[in-house]
Amino acid sequence: MPHTLTITQAAELIRSGRLSPVDLLHACFSQIEALDGSLHAWVHVDREGAERSARGLQEELARGLYRGPLHGIPVGIKDIIEVKGLPTAAGANHLYNRVPDEDAAVVARLRRSGAVIPGKTVTTPFACFDPAETRNPWNPDHTPGGSSSGSAAAVAARMCPAALGSQTGGSISRPAAYCGLVGLKPTFGRISLRGILPVSYELDHPGPFTRSVADAAAILQCLAGRDPLDPLSAEVPVDTCRIEPLARLPRVGVIRTYFPDKADATMREATGDAIERLASAGAQFTDVHMPGSFADVHDNHALLLAVGAASVHRERYDAQPDAFPTGLREIMERGRAAAAVDYAMARRHQIAFKSEILAAFEGVDLLLTPATPSPAPSGLASTGNPAFNSPWSYAGLPTIVLPAVCSSDGLPAGIQLVARPFAESRLLSISAWCESRLEWNLTPSILSAD
Repeated sequence: MPHTLTITQAAELIRSGRLSPVDLLHACFSQIEALDGSLHAWVHVDREGAERSARGLQEELARGLYRGPLHGIPVGIKDIIEVKGLPTAAGANHLYNRVPDEDAAVVARLRRSGAVIPGKTVTTPFACFDPAETRNPWNPDHTPGGSSSGSAAAVAARMCPAALGSQTGGSISRPAAYCGLVGLKPTFGRISLRGILPVSYELDHPGPFTRSVADAAAILQCLAGRDPLDPLSAEVPVDTCRIEPLARLPRVGVIRTYFPDKADATMREATGDAIERLASAGAQFTDVHMPGSFADVHDNHALLLAVGAASVHRERYDAQPDAFPTGLREIMERGRAAAAVDYAMARRHQIAFKSEILAAFEGVDLLLTPATPSPAPSGLASTGNPAFNSPWSYAGLPTIVLPAVCSSDGLPAGIQLVARPFAESRLLSISAWCESRLEWNLTPSILSAD
């Protein structure tokens, strides 16, 4: 069934002529029609525009033009990312409603690479902590995570092979872990933020949800690179975003402070099991510790996020404070009340931590932690705890989440790998090696009838 294919699998069939972009899109639309009434992953499905794009790409193939591994691949777009002609509501209903006349930089790059945009996926209000209506495909009584709720649920439910999300705290890593996906958060500045509604200019990262590391690499190779119209975009070669053969077996640093103490028994067992399997395949593990500045990371991250959100939404909040949901209103009030000196000290701490954390990589290729403190919590009143992910958003380091095991109650549990700045190639290469040893091949309960 085409909707179950990964990007890599579909690309091979499309290039060889055994699968058409139109047929793949129709299979994804059928999956959306079958499941989205219960999952609520999509806020806007652009059937006409996506169909037109897929037919154009199919005609290009007939003329011998193949744009690469994303040719004809449907990619969902989180609804804080602008898509020309489609409404952006940012999960905030009447507080924000914009129909852009051009694509965000990431969407423009996807289109140039041949991707098809089937529509916009649900986000929590202004990509913050108040839950959205989206449900977890593994168990609809559990959260899919936030704020990229719809993107993660759509990919997990096979409504599209990939989707874009964004992370300010843990909004790629956490939904990926809860939904049994690969979630890649690149280095800060690796991917352009132009055309994406910000939460915090110091913390925002766009990135993909996929079902394999190879697929995440394909998306990153498309999106990475300097954008001269984005002042936060980094001037770094994009050839550092590929999966390469490993010259030696991985050396991995296991963080033995904070993370194991805050993880529940399920996550400690899942992480230990993953480490055992990778060690038996030859990976070397070393205990590492965080610098002293780690103790203040979460408080300073929260302050930067609050000040950023208060700045972005200042006029909207002045006009309609009571229209903001409870969690977002608390963030706005904290940001507006923050003293300038406290903000300056948080920025100073962020810069220091970015430098000091590099010592943890001495003698190792990557760091490893549980992906989240627990599998997806029950109930829809919370999007879960981002505490294991926000330090890396704060430091701007590249991370990837890999599904590892299923808990006793049928929910995914994953590991999180962290690399040095702009070391995405090493991160992806080692992650691909780990993926092949972890052998994750489970599917959400909602797909059991497929």
